[in-house]
Amino acid sequence: MTTAIIIAGGSGSRMGQDIPKQFINVYDKPILIYTLEGFQKHPQIDAIEVVCLDGWHDVLWAYARQFNITKLKWVVSGGKTGQESIRNGVYNLEGKVADDDIIIIHDGIRPLVDETVLTDVIIKAGQYGNAVTSLPYNEQIFVIDDEISTTKFIPRETLRRVSTPQAYRFDLLDSKYHEAFEKEIGIYGSHYTNTMMVELGVRLYFAAGSDKNIKLTTKDDLEMFKAYLKSDKDNWLK
Repeated sequence: MTTAIIIAGGSGSRMGQDIPKQFINVYDKPILIYTLEGFQKHPQIDAIEVVCLDGWHDVLWAYARQFNITKLKWVVSGGKTGQESIRNGVYNLEGKVADDDIIIIHDGIRPLVDETVLTDVIIKAGQYGNAVTSLPYNEQIFVIDDEISTTKFIPRETLRRVSTPQAYRFDLLDSKYHEAFEKEIGIYGSHYTNTMMVELGVRLYFAAGSDKNIKLTTKDDLEMFKAYLKSDKDNWLK
């Protein structure tokens, strides 16, 4: 069984809107629903759990009924941080899924997740116990010396960009979240599941990624998302 945990517990203050960005409507559909539809349509996804901002649970269930997201099984409250939100989603699955089930973690504001990316993440997690979406890094990276200059760079061939979706066997995911919060390792600041795993000594395995899998953080990101939707409708790309 494969279950997706969709993280939608943030307020989205950087978008500068009156409602959380995951509920902003684009062409008469909330951003979060675009994300959920990608998982709803994938044949290997059996169930969906959403970690949702308090006060928006009923709204989410209403949208799920409206847009026929039948795989949505659980809605749980987010925490004060991203890691607390993911932890809440993981802990809620205790007793509901098997140890060897694959659990996918994905940002609710990445609405352009590709079917082939999801498939590869599931396959790799089945082989290795975990899988993280990744892409080569195509820009040059320099290390700051004194704020205005540098003499050192990191070869881009040694780097990978990692985002969501990520997938883990449930027994690994659950045990490591308990360990992380007990030891206070990998749970603060910008930490996510992948960085937490590495800090706890877990080797991560790369899966396929897509440049289209953008995270909607700013107004410019939103305009890019709308452009992608428009280009898909026009069907001009081969």
